[in-house]
Amino acid sequence: MTRLTPCINGATTMPYLLEDDIRSAASAGFPLIELWAPKLPPYLAAHTLADLRATLRANGLGVAALCPYGLRMFGAWREGLAGVERGVAAAAELGAPLLLVCPDAPPADLDRGEAVEIAAERARTYGDVAQAAGVRLAIEPLGGHPFVPGAREAMEVLHRAAHPALGLMMDTFHYYKSRVSEEDIRGVPPGLWTILHVNDVPPGAPEGLSDPDRLYPGEGVLPLADTLRYFAGIGFRGAVSVEVFRRAYWEQPAEEIARRAYAGVTGALRAAGAAG
Repeated sequence: MTRLTPCINGATTMPYLLEDDIRSAASAGFPLIELWAPKLPPYLAAHTLADLRATLRANGLGVAALCPYGLRMFGAWREGLAGVERGVAAAAELGAPLLLVCPDAPPADLDRGEAVEIAAERARTYGDVAQAAGVRLAIEPLGGHPFVPGAREAMEVLHRAAHPALGLMMDTFHYYKSRVSEEDIRGVPPGLWTILHVNDVPPGAPEGLSDPDRLYPGEGVLPLADTLRYFAGIGFRGAVSVEVFRRAYWEQPAEEIARRAYAGVTGALRAAGAAG
């Protein structure tokens, strides 16, 4: 990819089948899609990954990432590792460069410094698995998370892990909810950014927001054009993926959801001067 590329995440069309996600994304004009991992097993009950690859190709879609997977670094972490192994194998077969992973949290009584060391050691193990498959892991900070709520906390782990297969992603909802500072975002080395999730939010205190409050890009209060302008300016070249969980949207036809998502993200890219 040579520019910021519009993408849609399969959570945005959550009630629909994987086949519907692909068809609606293509009809809206998206060149990229993020595959929502829980939709894979039902699809694979009657198809193969080769079938999926052919369907994606027939619809002119590339796969930006598979998500979400658990980056379990504390509880049942070997079980989490097995899940990531399956995920990176599927990603590699589908030509997807990324597996998006969400961190867990350490026990409340564990010292943070020790927790970061444990997390970094285990993240390196995850990184080895991903690297062997030619895939990177995109760590996702989560709004209000007790261990990795934002870029600064994620960088503590990434700095200590120092693994080339590990990177960081930004979700505008989560960073807003965690009140991640512009300074923390600018402190991330550009090469560590992997993918951007874009969505918008209604007015109100960030801490009171939850996933179902998300809006299409451009329909809320987030300065999305400024964010995208920054990433374009540091040379980020990758997917800008719409991920919303709003139940009222899910009641609409998949094609309508994808159309509005595409209008929102392309409008934000144009406002940022970052459209292709």
